[in-house]
Amino acid sequence: MFQHVFAEMNDMLDEIIKSYPSAKGLDKQELQQKWNLLKRMSDGVLDEWLMFEEKMSQLREQELEKPASLEPEQEAVTTLPELHLECFSRGQGYFKLQMYPQAIDQFSRVVYDYPESALARFYLALAHLNLEQLFDSEVHLQQIMLLNGSARLKGLVCNVLGCIQAKLSNPEAACSLFARALQHDPTLTEPLYNMEACRLNRGKLQYANQLTALN
Repeated sequence: MFQHVFAEMNDMLDEIIKSYPSAKGLDKQELQQKWNLLKRMSDGVLDEWLMFEEKMSQLREQELEKPASLEPEQEAVTTLPELHLECFSRGQGYFKLQMYPQAIDQFSRVVYDYPESALARFYLALAHLNLEQLFDSEVHLQQIMLLNGSARLKGLVCNVLGCIQAKLSNPEAACSLFARALQHDPTLTEPLYNMEACRLNRGKLQYANQLTALN
């Protein structure tokens, strides 16, 4: 996965190096936005890596020889066969770079081979949602709800469905879905925040961090 992410980052950086000196107007603004995105990603990767290394050093000091056993749901996710597909890794890379049309293309290939892949459909739903393609996003979310998924997964899906209703200016339906999300999994924090955002009619809807919860 990381190879594809850094490959895309390098391609984007090469484009900036080549085109920025002669760019003007909107083209120059677009290149500046890409540079800011790369800078944020670079800083984020460095911070996360330093935190990771700090934790690793703590474990080395404790001389741990065996990794802790995975929770059943986590273990089920890590053994999904579609995770080994190149198009899945490419899709994740594009998604992290906020290149949502390309991510949709890659994850659509995954779903073609694995139509019951809740994780791939969830990526697709969030990619479509980031492009304001609400209908397409909802189609994938409803498909996930028909699968034999965990209570946590259903809670995550209900939260995103609530975000769609909020974007469609249906606050009552949105809050109902946020409440359903909490019924499925009371540990989720995003639905609570989103309910308050709908009630006050301000604030940014939260759903982007849900892939971390699913992974």
